[in-house]
Order: sequence, then C-alpha cells, then structure tokens
Amino acid sequence: MDMNIKKSAGLRGELVIPGDKSISHRAIMFGALADGTTEITNFLQGADCLSTISCFQTMRVTIENGNDRVLIHGVGLHGLQTPEKMLDVGNSGTTTRLISGILAGQSFTSTLNGDASIQKRPMKRIIDPLTQMGANIHSLNNNSCAPLEIRGGNLHGIAYQSPVASAQVKSCVLLAGLYADGTTSVTEPVLSRNHTELMLSGFGAQVTSVGTTATINPEPELHGQQIAVPGDISSAAYWIAAALAVPNSELVLQNVGINPTRDGILRVVESMGADITRENVHTVSGELVCDLIVRSSTLHGTTVSGELIPTLIDEIPVIAVLACFADGETVIKDAQELKVKESNRIDTVVEGLLAMGADATATDDGMIIRGGRTLHGATIDSHLDHRIAMSFAVAGLMCDTPTTILNADSVVISYPDFYESLKKISV
Repeated sequence: MDMNIKKSAGLRGELVIPGDKSISHRAIMFGALADGTTEITNFLQGADCLSTISCFQTMRVTIENGNDRVLIHGVGLHGLQTPEKMLDVGNSGTTTRLISGILAGQSFTSTLNGDASIQKRPMKRIIDPLTQMGANIHSLNNNSCAPLEIRGGNLHGIAYQSPVASAQVKSCVLLAGLYADGTTSVTEPVLSRNHTELMLSGFGAQVTSVGTTATINPEPELHGQQIAVPGDISSAAYWIAAALAVPNSELVLQNVGINPTRDGILRVVESMGADITRENVHTVSGELVCDLIVRSSTLHGTTVSGELIPTLIDEIPVIAVLACFADGETVIKDAQELKVKESNRIDTVVEGLLAMGADATATDDGMIIRGGRTLHGATIDSHLDHRIAMSFAVAGLMCDTPTTILNADSVVISYPDFYESLKKISV
C-alpha cells in the first residue's frame, strides 16, 4: 500500500499512544516463563509483538489475545515444549534475539527464522555470548544471520563484556542466565534501555544493576503479574516532531513512557528549543509515564551523540526530519547501529531527505543536516521499514507539494493506527 501525504495547516487534539513495543515483547516472554497467569493491558497489537505471541504458542504456551487485554497462562521456567515447526519471528529483531537467550537454556533443539530483512540482520552479537555460555548455535546459511538452529541446555554463568550498547544483546544474555549454573552479568559500553531488568525483577528474578553492568542469578521463581504497558515513546516521537514543526499545532500525547533509558528524544528536542510540557507524571508497572503537551516551536540545530544514542536510536530518523526545520546545523554521530536496523537508516534517511530538497550529508556513523531549506514533496521508498515510512510521513506534512510513501503499510510493525491517528489530529 502507498500513501499520499499533503501539507498540514496544523495538528490539534489528543492521542493515546499505543503500547510500548519493547515492553509488550517482554511481557509475553516473561509471562510465559512464569508460574500462574499474567495479564497485559495496552499490549501493542503490532506485527512484531504478534510474532512473539506466535512463537510461544508454538511452544505450547496458552495465550489469549483479546485485544484490550492479553492473558498468558505461564508454564514455568522449564515448561516450554519442543516446537514441532520452525519458530517464525517475522520482521522482529527483538523476538529473534531475546527468544534465542531463552531457547539456549532449553533441553530441546529449535530453529527460528524470519523474513528477508531478519535474514540480513547481525546475530553474531548474540551467538558469541550464548556460545561462551555453552549453547550450540548454528547459522544455517553460515553467515551469522537467521535462520538459526539452537541446541540448548547445560549453560554456564559468564561475565560478558558486550562490544555494543544493545538492550537486545543484554536481554538475550540475561535470559540465558536464568538457566545457567551460576551468576551471569553483562557490561555495556553505555547503558541501554533497562526494561528487561525492571520487568524481570517485578516477576521475581534476582536482577541487580550497577552502572552499565546488569547481573542475574539463575533458577528464580517467576510469578504471573499484571502489566500495564505504557505508551511507546518511539511512537510518540512522530507526533512530537510533527507538532513542533507544523505551525498552528498543539497536541496532547497521553500515557507516554519516559523511562530515563528511553527519553533521549525529549532531551534532544528540548535542547533545540521545543515547547513541550510533562504533566501527570506517575509510575505504572515499574515504568515512569506522563502526558506530553507539545506546541509549535522555533527550533535550532543541536548535536546528538555519545551516551544519548542508545536512548533514542529508533527516533533518529524522525529527529533528522525535524532538524530540516530547525535553524542551523544538526550533527548526529556515534550511531553506527543505524546501519543494521530494518534498513540502513543512515542511507535511507539521507536518500529521502535529499529527494525532498534538504541539505543532508551521510557520515560513517550518522549524518549532518543543515536546516532552513523549503522542502518539496517526493516519492519516498520506505524500504519496508516502519520508522522510515512514519518519519517521511511527518516530513510530508511540511512539504509544499504532496509526498507519496511507498509500502506505507510497513507501519503495522509498530503502529497499525498511525495514518488513522494522523487524520484525527489534522486541522
């Protein structure tokens, strides 16, 4: 499906942000491994999270998806059954990497695979630590990518120094650590999002975090929980950018998760001069949540780098779009991780911005955007990447001529109602 986006006269209204993708994945996984029933509300009904449900159903976990709530009848830490078919992770890197840690601890052999995009994404980053722990993992195409065959069991606790700041790598190793013969720790170069540590602790695991090191003890008793999933700040980011850049805009974004390991987008736009207010700040299921009021603002360029990057890696495409409408230069660096997402997001973002007439330059680890040019509509190839599709839909709201997003329905990965929400708030 393609989508046409026209210039906006203003954005106004309120939006309830859909559930956080990272937290929704984890709630399914941890609920499956717990004893008793886990109830999830505001679960993200996106394609990636549905892939996680499907994988655990294949391993004989009963999961009732009622849309407004999801019930998981946990089988306990050692209750997963040998899958009779390949586990299909779809387009989900989170499913692939986190479930690999769980599968590494099982007494059976399993195979997992996904779509063409997943088959190109780097899995050596989890194969290495899981192999160190004693798992036998084989990339069936011998390229350190999916499909993966995992023969689990007999894991050893390790102290792993991760070369990348990645919540997926950290979570994979910690989940394998549930099944190890001793303590397992992961030390990152920079702290990544900590949803796994927070939620596993809530389920009853013994998890500690000191600096950039997370440690877990094996064989905990996990108990079913009630999880209220906060709104995904990565999804809120599109409306934050749109409301800031489109004149005559004021949006109220409800129930947005503002975990300090995820709130980099807020720190960046505030450094650019954004008029944004936090209200009703509170904690839900261990996660900090608030409502955001965002108004049209005059912005200036900034630098996005260093320890900020893991807190906003998924928001960089829309930050780059926003930078086009700020005065001066915005520099994004230390973001090599963009190259191994659903697309090479350095190339796809710069390619799209140039097509619209922006002044943008790709670098080895990011990009440089010089704001102030008037953009025009263009035909944008989303490369089947949901974040590219949504970011350039936002850009299209400020273009003098219409913009066409190719394969615009890729948004179902994380935000199935994105275009309906856009219609709702358009003046």
